[in-house]
Amino acid sequence: MDTDAQLAERDRSSTPDAGEERSRSSRFPGGSRFPGGSARRAGPLRAAWRWAADGGPLRRACALLLVCLVFLVLTSSFLIQPFLIPSGSMENTLRVGDRVLVNKLAYRFGDEPRRGDVVVFDGTDSFVQDRPAENPVTSLIRKGASSVGLMSPAPTDYIKRVVGIGGDRVTCCDRQGRLMVNGRPVTEDYLYPGDAPSRVPFDIVVPEGKLWVMGDHRSASRDSRDHLGEPGGGTVPLERVVGRADWIGWPFARIGSLRRSSAFAGVPEPHGPAHG
Repeated sequence: MDTDAQLAERDRSSTPDAGEERSRSSRFPGGSRFPGGSARRAGPLRAAWRWAADGGPLRRACALLLVCLVFLVLTSSFLIQPFLIPSGSMENTLRVGDRVLVNKLAYRFGDEPRRGDVVVFDGTDSFVQDRPAENPVTSLIRKGASSVGLMSPAPTDYIKRVVGIGGDRVTCCDRQGRLMVNGRPVTEDYLYPGDAPSRVPFDIVVPEGKLWVMGDHRSASRDSRDHLGEPGGGTVPLERVVGRADWIGWPFARIGSLRRSSAFAGVPEPHGPAHG
């Protein structure tokens, strides 16, 4: 028997096994032949964490700031968004420079705006017929800054008080100069001192799925009354409502909640006896 030949054959057969061992080890942690391979396997979040943790104080501070900004943007997109008041149309309830916190979940689960609510809405196709052109870079900066209340909102965003809901008949005015909803006079205690409910008479039945909105400072507000002759008749579709303004978050001296006005408590339902 040729033992040397047998040993040589064993030596040759061990060569693919060794190569097989090397290929298997390259698929497990610690055996990667590529720099940073373990970081790629760990996933982007762990890689980002290692990038921040292995850096200096400046890198960690930048990472923390980025995380905070992402959190704020997500919160303002889906939960609560700060809204900078750009005009005096809602005085004295809201003043120029106030930051209100808009509850975006207020109408997400079957509830709808009620009379007396202060709402933020997109006025496209109701208050604004042609969306104004805006530079993409400027638009991106404004969206980011307005989402945290540092800049004015989009030019198509408005904040007004709901006066009529779908089916309501809103008229102005009775002999005492009061607004009437479904035949019932409304004493609007939130109006700007010295303002009349409206200097322009109107009579409107709000279509279903729409809202009739007005500013509290009637003489300084462009609201549903100013768009009666336009497509939509000045009414705002429910799907355009961004949310309900529930709190004033700034300035510090004005922090507090915005409660629904009780001025409409006695108004009957749209198809009640007083509607005709």
